[in-house]
Amino acid sequence: MARPQAPAGGHDLTRAHEDYLEAIYVLTQEGAADEGVRSVDVAERLGVSKASVNKALAGLKEGGYVDQRPYGRVTLTEDGNAYAAIVWRAHRMLRTFLERDLGVEPSVADAEACLMEHVLSPDTLERWTSYLEGQGIGVAD
Repeated sequence: MARPQAPAGGHDLTRAHEDYLEAIYVLTQEGAADEGVRSVDVAERLGVSKASVNKALAGLKEGGYVDQRPYGRVTLTEDGNAYAAIVWRAHRMLRTFLERDLGVEPSVADAEACLMEHVLSPDTLERWTSYLEGQGIGVAD
């Protein structure tokens, strides 16, 4: 499977918007792929209000990253799916490195990976992933 390409500017969205895309992506991977995800599930996953989700979704819809019918489920567009896949892959790679190589507690590693995934350049992420894969630590898509 080919890796998605990073957005040309690296991080074209805010950290919050990337978190929303990532949450929708993960929820979709967990089983709601064809039907989309409910905004209430996104709110629960991120620990935010449904109103916050609706506000974020408006910006993501405007940017062409998600589709949503009025009061319906949310689906990622092709661009949204590709962008979210990059963020999720970075999260998993960073979490794996922090846990396995540095011995960071899993919950701390997960929280810190979430912070780090938003600031590293696509080039650094790719180099880091290649390094880990060279060490025999897979970061599957």
